[in-house]
Amino acid sequence: MIFWIASYPKSGNTWLRTLISSYYFSKEGYYNQDLIQLIGQFPEKRHFEGFSYNPKEVIGTTRLWIKAQEKINKDKKIHFFKTHNVFGKINDAPFTNKNNSLGCVYIVRDPRNVITSLSNHYELSYQDSLDWMMNHKKYIYDNRGELDFGNFQFISSWFKNYQSWKIQKDLPVKIVRYEDLLEKTFSVTKEIIDFINKTTKIEDKININKLKNSVNSTLFDKLKNDEKKKGFTEAIYSTKKNKMIPFFNLGPKNNWKNILDKEFANKLNDIFRENLKEIGYVK
Repeated sequence: MIFWIASYPKSGNTWLRTLISSYYFSKEGYYNQDLIQLIGQFPEKRHFEGFSYNPKEVIGTTRLWIKAQEKINKDKKIHFFKTHNVFGKINDAPFTNKNNSLGCVYIVRDPRNVITSLSNHYELSYQDSLDWMMNHKKYIYDNRGELDFGNFQFISSWFKNYQSWKIQKDLPVKIVRYEDLLEKTFSVTKEIIDFINKTTKIEDKININKLKNSVNSTLFDKLKNDEKKKGFTEAIYSTKKNKMIPFFNLGPKNNWKNILDKEFANKLNDIFRENLKEIGYVK
C-alpha cells in the first residue's frame, strides 16, 4: 500500500523525504542521496509500462492512475511516494483511493516564501510565480525530450492543493507546516514518524537515537554542501545561465520579509489574507 508525502511544489517536500528516508531506509539513521531515491514520485512514466495509452494526451495516463497503483501494490509492501498532485479527479479519474493508499503527510509552506523559492528554481519573476500559484488549472510535467504526459501532475493553485488533501475524508492525513519543521525539527519529525508508524504499522516504537541521526545528518547546510560536491538529481539546468540551478538554495534564510519589496509583500498579504489566517501564519 502507498503512503504519500504530498505538497505544493517548493514547500519542503524534498527535505521531508530526506528525513523520512534516512530514518526508515538506513541502519542507523544517517542520510545519503541514495536513500531519497527510494521515495520516488508518482506518477512517473515507468509506472505505465505494460499499459496501452497515448502519451500525448493527458487523459491517456490519468485514467490509469488507479491501475498503476494497483500494480505497485501487488507485492503487498508499503511504498512511500512523493507527489505534488491534488487529491481529486481529472476527467473523472481519481488520483488515488483508500484501496491503494494508507495515508499522507502533507507539508505546507507560507505562500510568501513559496513564491521566492519558485522564482529561483524556475527562473520566474515574482509576478509570474504568483500567477502560477493562483492558477486553479495549473499542471506540471517533464517537458524535456519527446512529449509524454506519463509524469503529468495536476497541482492546481497553492491553496486548492493544500485544501484538497486537508478536507478529503478517504485517508488519514497529517498536515505539517514547513516553518514548524524548521523551528522544532526533532519534535515535529518525531510526530511525523509516530503518525507514519501508527498508520502503516511499520514499527511499534520510535528509535530515538536513529531519529537524532536522521535530523542531524539532514541539516540544510549539510544538504547544500552535499549538493555542491555530488550534485542533486532534482536540480534543473538553466538555459539562461548554462549551468545547474542549485536545488538547496536559501533554505532557512528564505524569508520573504528580507527579500520582497514592501509593495509586492503587501499585495501578497492582501491576496492570501484568509488563507494565511486559516493556516496560522497571521492572526
